[in-house]
Amino acid sequence: MNAITDRKRFETEVIEGLTFTPAGPLLGAEVTGVDLRQELSATEAAAIRGALTRYKVLFFRDQDISHDDHIRFGRYFGDLEGHPVTATVPGYPEILHIEAADGLKITEQLLPIARPANKWHTDVTFRERPSFGGILRGRLLPPLGGDTIFADTNAVYEDLPTSVKEKISRLKAEHDILQSFGYRVREERREQLSREYPPRAHPVVRTHPETGEKHLFVNPVFTTRILGLDEDEGRELLTYLTDRVKAPEYQVRFRWSQNAIVFWDNRATQHYAVLDYFPHDRIVERVTVVGTDIPF
Repeated sequence: MNAITDRKRFETEVIEGLTFTPAGPLLGAEVTGVDLRQELSATEAAAIRGALTRYKVLFFRDQDISHDDHIRFGRYFGDLEGHPVTATVPGYPEILHIEAADGLKITEQLLPIARPANKWHTDVTFRERPSFGGILRGRLLPPLGGDTIFADTNAVYEDLPTSVKEKISRLKAEHDILQSFGYRVREERREQLSREYPPRAHPVVRTHPETGEKHLFVNPVFTTRILGLDEDEGRELLTYLTDRVKAPEYQVRFRWSQNAIVFWDNRATQHYAVLDYFPHDRIVERVTVVGTDIPF
């Protein structure tokens, strides 16, 4: 029995006073009955952690949290980490400040370049231990647009042809920070990033450490090549796999509202921030929960 059927995917559930309402057929749930400005009990934190594993992404609305609240909430689920390139909120190195195309101010001239360059991704797969999850808070939102879309990478994997599953079952792929961030920094900084974050080989198919589900674990933002294949075959396979995530059937779309918060399992999803709100601004803030396991 698959996970969707097993947990009666379309039914609302109430756990420890928190209500989890499914937001899409495959993944995502809206959470009510909790005030993230207040400390959580151990049972409330456990309920959220368990729901994250089941739903893969959780949506909280009307949570006017402070920076300290944001950090406290993240720490219920593990240590927090910064980022070697992305800006942080002044005085809060744990909170990333993400504006427009991750720090690139969008102009009328840049927009036609930035839109087609926008990509689906899993965060920081250039690390030896990619993050457990991200908690994103909308700080400044456009009047319309700027949605975030999430894809279930287990569902993507499950629908692959058997022949493809067999082919990729033992393959690894290389992930490199310079693939996405190298062009944004000076040559000296690129060399430093390359030394501090050398390319990492991760399995093309990752087994989730808590659910045992298999997830497709390649993305165009950080994955540079599939190892063990010649260049043309590897490029063709990587393009085929990353294109599968784009199908709407694997996705749930979140329309932001003021004081909304999104918490996703970075091991089980990919996401895409829609760049459709120019000339308005969109600023979001993220705390990132450290990953504790090496993908396998």
